[in-house]
Amino acid sequence: MATSVWQAMAGNPVRFVLSRWPWRSLAYVVSSVAVASIAWLAVLPLLLFPPLLLLVGIPIGALERHRLGFMEPLAVRDPHAPAPPSGWAWVRRRVTEAATWRELGYCACLLSVLALLDLAAVFVLFICLLLVALPLLVGLGADVHFSVGTWTVETVGRACAVAGLVGVPATVVTLYGISVLGGAQAAFAKWLLAPTGTEVNRQVEELAGSRSRLVNAFEAERRRIERDLHDGAQQHLVLLTMKLGLAERYMADAGGRAGELVGEAHEQARLALTTLRDQIRGIHPQILTDLGLTEAVRELAERCPIPVEVDLVLPGRLPPEIESTAYFVVSEALTNAVRHAAATRIQISGRLAEHRLALTIVDDGRGGAEPSLGTGMRGLADRVAVVAGTLEISSPQGGPTTVRIDLPCRYE
Repeated sequence: MATSVWQAMAGNPVRFVLSRWPWRSLAYVVSSVAVASIAWLAVLPLLLFPPLLLLVGIPIGALERHRLGFMEPLAVRDPHAPAPPSGWAWVRRRVTEAATWRELGYCACLLSVLALLDLAAVFVLFICLLLVALPLLVGLGADVHFSVGTWTVETVGRACAVAGLVGVPATVVTLYGISVLGGAQAAFAKWLLAPTGTEVNRQVEELAGSRSRLVNAFEAERRRIERDLHDGAQQHLVLLTMKLGLAERYMADAGGRAGELVGEAHEQARLALTTLRDQIRGIHPQILTDLGLTEAVRELAERCPIPVEVDLVLPGRLPPEIESTAYFVVSEALTNAVRHAAATRIQISGRLAEHRLALTIVDDGRGGAEPSLGTGMRGLADRVAVVAGTLEISSPQGGPTTVRIDLPCRYE
């Protein structure tokens, strides 16, 4: 299926006339006439306030980008930079943008040359349709006076001849002309109203900055939760455990059920403290904050119930968000290898080259892992994507399973 009016016109003429493109082009041209008419009603009062005319192109440009959907398969993005929602700060930002002046230029063209061309095309099509409908009008007894030289259309037969020999070909040619006009006008509008290369790069940079701020905010919130758990709930549990231990010792000599209950409470408090410490370690291990990724991965390897070989060489500390992302990928890979893959050996290797961290985790398990079926790996992929990295998983039946991540970073 053709994705543009130009591709459709290059094909079979009959197929083109019967396709959607003539009608989409007609809708675009007719709506252009309607938009120009309404815009003139809005612009005329602004002639009393010339400075406001500088901004009239902004709402019209937004509407025209939306109307390009008639002719363009992909939506056209807004070229404007973020600005305060209102006030003089918004006006100053918009007046200094090149996109505002391009929109103003397009608005001037739409209200003059383009409006006249579109109106003329619609009028010509109206005449052609009248010729096609001439037999119906004559048959209904309408007062029709149509003549070509000395030849006058007075009967239905003559009206059918005019419709077939003149009306239908003229309508087809006019539809082609309207399609050309619509395609050219859409291309002109896209040229002026779509973001330029510089504006696209600026939007990409803003998106990257927003993503970086989101990651930093997540890290700050995580550290706050970790600090609150460590300094608050954990300290209370430590104190409770100590006091229950003392109470258990004092009541041991007295015997009875009270000593047993205190002992059970002491054990439950100890288990709660262990669980809380594990949760804190799961949020962000202290060793990762203090000593970095290499030592944190080695600690993971020591705690793993199966042998893990670590070959991770880094020249220094990495950005906190990169260390955190890499750590949790390794942790999830080890957990999956132990729980699901029946692995007997795991290898972890990583290097930093050209400001990119390449990390690989390989296990000798049974393989067959399907990342799309597990939320854990999908979550890791999303987490890696947040820092503009990539994650690849290879897990054929029978193994081995290989997890690779590539993260952009600059070490400190």
